[in-house]
Amino acid sequence: MADTITHPAQEVDEKLWKGGKSPFKISYGKLMMWYFLLSDAFTFAGFLIAYGSLRASMPTWPVPDFVFSTFPGGLHDKPLLFVTVMTFILLASSYTMVRAVQEGHRENKKGVIFWMILTIIGGLGFLGSQAWEWTTLIGEEHVTVTTNPFSAHTESGVYLEGDGHTINEGDTFIAGDPYLIHKHHGEWHQLSYKVTEGDDAGLVKQQNFGPRAFGALFFFITGFHGFHVLSGVIFLLIICVNVATGLYVERKNGYEMVEKIGLYWHFVDLVWVFVFLVFYLI
Repeated sequence: MADTITHPAQEVDEKLWKGGKSPFKISYGKLMMWYFLLSDAFTFAGFLIAYGSLRASMPTWPVPDFVFSTFPGGLHDKPLLFVTVMTFILLASSYTMVRAVQEGHRENKKGVIFWMILTIIGGLGFLGSQAWEWTTLIGEEHVTVTTNPFSAHTESGVYLEGDGHTINEGDTFIAGDPYLIHKHHGEWHQLSYKVTEGDDAGLVKQQNFGPRAFGALFFFITGFHGFHVLSGVIFLLIICVNVATGLYVERKNGYEMVEKIGLYWHFVDLVWVFVFLVFYLI
């Protein structure tokens, strides 16, 4: 009688999870990495939504083809060419990261090191490209977090000097054309212009700076992403050194640590696709 009573309880107890082994099909470390990436995705989403809201509330906004048109070597009027190269470098590093994870599953130590080094080079290349872009915008175009010389005209007109004389015959612009106000000897010089069309035709007005939010949003969001790339490069270096010293060999878990940093790196690449879309294409 006693055996009949206790036997069902023993069967139920054997089906319960007793700990010591993950109830999921992935390890605790990878599960926590997914949790972190999910929370980070919400952070980036909030930033990009804020950017979209502020941009939609502005009557004018800098034209990406005009703002991002320079290329190393003194080349100009190359819309989005440089940022396309940046994007290609980062996406190529995502491929090399995939290859490093594949070699880790094969327990191929040399293969993991080779492909991780290429991934690190790709990350450094992207950071160097971003540093050049920032240097150009700040040093040559004078964009700051509080001042944005880029914008777009809301009306057609012709540029004038301070005394009301035309700078160049036929130096006109149409509504929506982007413009840039430069510094001269450390001071801003805003050009005047005469409206040529519309209800205000004939009136002399002064160019205004573009929306101040542009510089702050651009440097903050791209800088925040750049910080993620820099952090990823540092972690890649540490893990690559650990792989080279044979730290993960005895674990025989397919170099799981390489796979975890691979998840992070792919996330960083994916976020850049959205940043590229929002800032450079739309």
